[in-house]
Formats: sequence, structure tokens, C-alpha cells
Amino acid sequence: MAEILAVVIGAGASLLGVGLGSWFTGRRQDRLWVREQKLRAAVDFTTAGSQLFEQLRGRREGDDGPGINELALRLQDGRSALHLLCAAGTVELTDRLARRVFHTRPTMSAEEHAETIELLRRLTHELRRELGA
Repeated sequence: MAEILAVVIGAGASLLGVGLGSWFTGRRQDRLWVREQKLRAAVDFTTAGSQLFEQLRGRREGDDGPGINELALRLQDGRSALHLLCAAGTVELTDRLARRVFHTRPTMSAEEHAETIELLRRLTHELRRELGA
């Protein structure tokens, strides 16, 4: 009887170990997947935002330029993904930068240009912090 009890306890402990190992592995893979999605969305958002900002800043009034609509869609897609995946502070910076980019005009002052670049730097710093966590 004692041998059967020892076998049952050993089997139960083994099953518990396998279950915990699977659970920890699944959680780690989920975290890695979310991190990868955040990284992809961040790259899409910042790349499209930078390119759109430069195109809008350099365009002539009434000229939509090549790819402005495509860049705006890419920017919005990245923004939506970051809204779903990131913390509130990152989302707030994302919204502020998107609004600045969408309101960019060729006549913007050097100060406004510098503020937009600084906002992009702050967002990049926040995304790095969040991705490293």
C-alpha cells in the first residue's frame, strides 16, 4: 500500500511540475508576442509619422504629394495598435504626436518644428522604456 501511495504522490508531483512548466512557458511566450507587436507598431507609427511630418512640412499649399494618404493610414494603423498594447503614458504621447503631425503646415515656425521633434524623442524614449520592461 505504501508503494502505491508513493507512486501516486510521485505521479501527482510530476504532473504538477509539467503543468507549472507549461504555464510559465505560455506566459513568457505571451509576453514576447506582445513585446513584438508593440515593437512593430512603434516602428510603423514613428516611421510613418516622421515621413508624413517631413512631407507635410515641405509641401506646397494644395499639393497632397505622393503617398501622403498612405502615410496617414500607416500612422493611424500604428496609433491604433499602440492604443491597444501600450500603457496610458505612451498612448497619451502617441496621440499628442499624431495631432501635431496631422496639423503640420509648411508655414510652421522653427519653434513648432523643434517641439514636434522633441515630442518624437520623448515618445521614442517612452517606447524604449516600455519595451524593455
